Amino acid sequence: MSTVLRGELHNVSQMIEKAAIRYNLDASKLKEKMRQIADQKDNMYQEAMLYSLNQIAMDQPNWTYLAAELYLQQLYDKASQNRGYDKQFKYGDLYLLIEKLTEVGIYSSSILTQYSKEEIKELEKQIEPDKDLLFNYIGLFLLADRYLAKDHDGKIYELPQERFMIIAMTIMQNEKKEKRLALVKEAYWALSNLYMTVATPTLSNAGKSFGQLSSCFIDTVEDSLDGIYLNNWDIARLSKDGGGIGIYYGKVRALGSDIKKFKGNSSGVVPWIRLINDTAVSVDQLGQRQGAVAIYLDVFHKDIMNGFLDLKTNNGDERRKAHDIFTGVSIPDLFMKKLEEVDEDGRSIGEWHTFCPHQVKQIMGWKDENGKPLGLEDFYDELNDKYFTEKYEEAVKHPLLPRKTYRAMDIMARIMVAQLETGTPYMFYRDEVNRQNPNKHGRGAGRTSIYCSNLCTEIAQNMSTTTIVNEYTDQDGNLVIVRKPGDFVVCNLSSINLPKAVCAEVLERLIRAQVRMLDNVIDLNTIPVGQAETTNKKYRAVGLGTFGWHHLLALKKLYWETNEAVDYANELYENIAFYTIQASMELAMEKGSYSQFEGSEWQTGAYFERKGYGTSRWKTLQKDIGVNGIRNGWLMAIAPNSSTAKIGGSTDGIDPLYAVEYAEEKKNFKFKVTAPDLNHHTYPYYRRARHELDQVWSIKQNAARQNHIDQGISFNLYVRHDIKAKELLGLHLAAWKHGLKTTYYVRSTSQAEIDECEACHS
Repeated sequence: MSTVLRGELHNVSQMIEKAAIRYNLDASKLKEKMRQIADQKDNMYQEAMLYSLNQIAMDQPNWTYLAAELYLQQLYDKASQNRGYDKQFKYGDLYLLIEKLTEVGIYSSSILTQYSKEEIKELEKQIEPDKDLLFNYIGLFLLADRYLAKDHDGKIYELPQERFMIIAMTIMQNEKKEKRLALVKEAYWALSNLYMTVATPTLSNAGKSFGQLSSCFIDTVEDSLDGIYLNNWDIARLSKDGGGIGIYYGKVRALGSDIKKFKGNSSGVVPWIRLINDTAVSVDQLGQRQGAVAIYLDVFHKDIMNGFLDLKTNNGDERRKAHDIFTGVSIPDLFMKKLEEVDEDGRSIGEWHTFCPHQVKQIMGWKDENGKPLGLEDFYDELNDKYFTEKYEEAVKHPLLPRKTYRAMDIMARIMVAQLETGTPYMFYRDEVNRQNPNKHGRGAGRTSIYCSNLCTEIAQNMSTTTIVNEYTDQDGNLVIVRKPGDFVVCNLSSINLPKAVCAEVLERLIRAQVRMLDNVIDLNTIPVGQAETTNKKYRAVGLGTFGWHHLLALKKLYWETNEAVDYANELYENIAFYTIQASMELAMEKGSYSQFEGSEWQTGAYFERKGYGTSRWKTLQKDIGVNGIRNGWLMAIAPNSSTAKIGGSTDGIDPLYAVEYAEEKKNFKFKVTAPDLNHHTYPYYRRARHELDQVWSIKQNAARQNHIDQGISFNLYVRHDIKAKELLGLHLAAWKHGLKTTYYVRSTSQAEIDECEACHS
């Protein structure tokens, strides 16, 4: 055996021995294997890592941490080789790293512009290599594979703690210099301890010379050729930079409607949605994945049963399919009530009428205060004032207004069939969303502000169409198109790692740092669509979320299907809401309120009254906001958090765990995974797989947390493939009755894996 191999065998054996003690593992067989192959293999760390991965099991979950350490050593070796420093130090010179990656165009020049060499040297001292030991294998693999900075040849340069420091430096770069370094250190503290994660675009792009930092965008399509094609152009520009996109198509005229008074000429929404589908496929996200787009349509739109609900299914005319987009249905309370109408024999009899939005505006003559025509989609029901219901019934009674009539249950049956086959459409309960909107001022009583959600159903913000108001040639001969910007929704996400942050009792400190980080992203971002940039700064909306709920329940010894879990959700998320709103108020004292604060429910106090926040701390906070304002128009949204939850070593979002032990498989890897912190104490609380759990308990938990979330929640329903229609209908009715704003996928045991958007994973 050569001296080099003997030295490597000694090093890997020492690492295995120390790690085995740390994680209480019997690694004697692994050490023996290393001795046997020492003169046959070039990379013993790789072989030891593969062996460790194969040992992961329910009764030996900690092998994942040994595998992670072995993988770390390989990352250290590659980084030191590529950067030219002694690998025994693990981490090299931070300033030289920034200088090198800026020189080759990977990093933005702003880091070196904003920070002096002395400041960077001081921040380098904060980097703690031992924090790398917090990663399990799959978390470290995902971070290294997708997010650490590499050169143009794909060679690794950045290491995990450097990624966290670069994110912290980037996000805090415009803070006042006298406190900036302290804020960078605070952000690094939050990230390096895995107390939180930033959104995927921020994790990937912060500090780099390309890409943007926001997660999601939502647009409202105007009913015109210009509106449709300009939306497609905007979507393409956003998609190339990695955003997940929601589009509301409810204003576009239906199949067979008139165009310029020529009857029966409209092709409806399906061909335009197919065009969006082609854009999503063609304009990929930084070469990593195709664009991700969700299209929403109202259940009272005439095309709902004329192709929309079948866009993703495998039966029917392929010329009217769009398999690569996702679908959502916007549903008023009245439709859900119609589902409950039965005759004396228990048969469903509720009728539902669908209309073309263009014909509604032509014939009904409803107008806003500026004389602009309004449609059914422009109204929602308050609890006591049934604005939408009155307009709907007025439309039904109009003898000249064309409509197509169905049993409400037949529409719902088509929705549920599509959900069991494809997971979609998502459900968007439009009345509840608009009732709970803190920024509904300026629209008129009962007037819709929010028409749909985003790709992952957790965003709920004001929306309106962007329109062309003029087109002319300027004095230099340039063609100028003038567009009046609508509210083009943007959201900036990050999430609390509940098990780590709650158990460390750092929620208040963490959320204060997190809200500042999110708010700074708004000003740092360079969004390629002008109206999105305008809306982003108009409302300064952020979405602070959480992941690791099931993991936390197991640590707290709370079973999923219990009132105790529901009560804990209510208590925990009220505290999170309090700290988040308080942090935004403190930022407003320092930097000013968002531009639309006056007249909002934050300013009037109606938000707090509706939520029933009557304790002394809430009353004090409400009073403080009345005096000082609030920095952000929307504050909380719970995203799916699949990828970044794995980086954080916990369970996805608010979801129950798939199983106590399972294989995690994506396009380029397959690993065995066990529940986090699995031992004989936590096992009973993980034991039942997500498809075995009574989903009504999940709905109750989500209703408890939804009461404290000003936007929405990515909430999946997990069902068996043989679920009866009546049972699935019961779950949808329960979700609506419990006040959920949205439901995300219906995931059945027979579905192939659904390829989700990762922009909202934060």
